[in-house]
Amino acid sequence: MKRKIIVFLFTFIILLTSYQQKNESVIISKTYKESEDINYIPPDDKKEEKIVHVLKEDKIIDLELEDYIVGVVSCEMPASFENEALKAMSVAARTYALYKMNGKKEYDLTSTTKDQCYINEEEMKNKWGKSYDKYHDIITNAVYSTAGEYLTYNDKVIISFYFSISNGKTENSEHVFPQKLDYLVGVDSSWDSKYSYKQASKEISIKEFLSKLGINDNKINNIKISRYDSGRVENVIINNKNFSGTKIRTLLKLRSTDFTIEYDDRVVTIVTKGYGHGVGMSQYGANAMALSGSKYDEILKHYYTGVDLVHN
Repeated sequence: MKRKIIVFLFTFIILLTSYQQKNESVIISKTYKESEDINYIPPDDKKEEKIVHVLKEDKIIDLELEDYIVGVVSCEMPASFENEALKAMSVAARTYALYKMNGKKEYDLTSTTKDQCYINEEEMKNKWGKSYDKYHDIITNAVYSTAGEYLTYNDKVIISFYFSISNGKTENSEHVFPQKLDYLVGVDSSWDSKYSYKQASKEISIKEFLSKLGINDNKINNIKISRYDSGRVENVIINNKNFSGTKIRTLLKLRSTDFTIEYDDRVVTIVTKGYGHGVGMSQYGANAMALSGSKYDEILKHYYTGVDLVHN
């Protein structure tokens, strides 16, 4: 009899324990499920990082947009520049990338002067050496403090051209590129004088000068230059052959289209002022503005006329 009671009690304890464990399991699962429900974000509301497809050294690499911008700013602008200038550069680079990301091609951008230069972390370490951690942090902070920000004109993403340094003024887009754009008009950039406009001199023999221009003469007979209001060269007539300023810059690999040409019987001396095509934002001008107290949005709205700074 006692043995039956003991067996009964033992069986009862096992069943009770099993019941408690089962209910605890249900309670735990229910609590977890409720927590999931509270934090659940519908798929349509999720913000997914944009992916940029970049052609670099004949290989297409896929990068998250903000990581790509870090690599672009690291390549395109000195890391020693002011924070507000780096932030302006970040927005300009992001805007340009968004303009090019139409999803219709095998890749969105190239890592060349055709689009935007991009370097990876290994290249950053080679570029900055012992200062890598310092400069990488500076640029990353500038990029992510403006994350998602870009420029529009009439509610459309602009093509945010930029260049190194001007001759004191920026240039109208139609004087360099095929299209006239109202937000890419010449503006004052006299701040660039702080850096002496990066003036440079280049000497070339008469023979090489004429050869590069495709002129089949042995000497220079005459040179006539006409200029835009910005001071950059519009047209050049050399020995009665006509060239645009941009064509001369390309053929002779000059820093800019603000140039003078002097020559004697042997040598041609070409002096340039500024560096780059001159359309959009001057990077050195942006830095000078930042040094004078301008914020990144003020810098951007100075160089890109009538634009809006928006956040995605």
